[in-house]
Amino acid sequence: MASAPFSTEPPVTVDPARSGPDPALGAVLAPRFWVAAGVVILGIALLTLKPLWGGAPWLTATVVLFGLVLALQTALLRLQFAHAELLVWRGSTCIRRFPYAEWISWRLFWPPVPVIFYFREQSSIHLLPMLFEAEALAEQLRRHLPHLSPESPPDNA
Repeated sequence: MASAPFSTEPPVTVDPARSGPDPALGAVLAPRFWVAAGVVILGIALLTLKPLWGGAPWLTATVVLFGLVLALQTALLRLQFAHAELLVWRGSTCIRRFPYAEWISWRLFWPPVPVIFYFREQSSIHLLPMLFEAEALAEQLRRHLPHLSPESPPDNA
């Protein structure tokens, strides 16, 4: 397996005076609410099961609540592709950093209707709901991780 290229660039320094991701440091993905909206619509559609199953209202409430949590996350979280790492922002706080040098693979599941973003680092695996524009995400991943192919799994997976 080929190792990831080592970046000589320093990690991104977050200015505490700023109120969120700085577009000058890299692309910030736009939010997309369609996954959250789809989950809420699915939850409401589950009410049609009420004549067949008395637990349908509870299932509906659970699924709709999950959709609302996804909508809240979509409104609050931003992904920023800096030079040497992927940054996850919540409001004005950078809550997580994923250096590209540690990435092993990535993939968008169900390309016609992408709903899950998967990526694997040397130390962990991540599955994220698609809260961002899929095409922009894929474009940034190909740009920042050209040595990784989303179609083929890594040799040591």
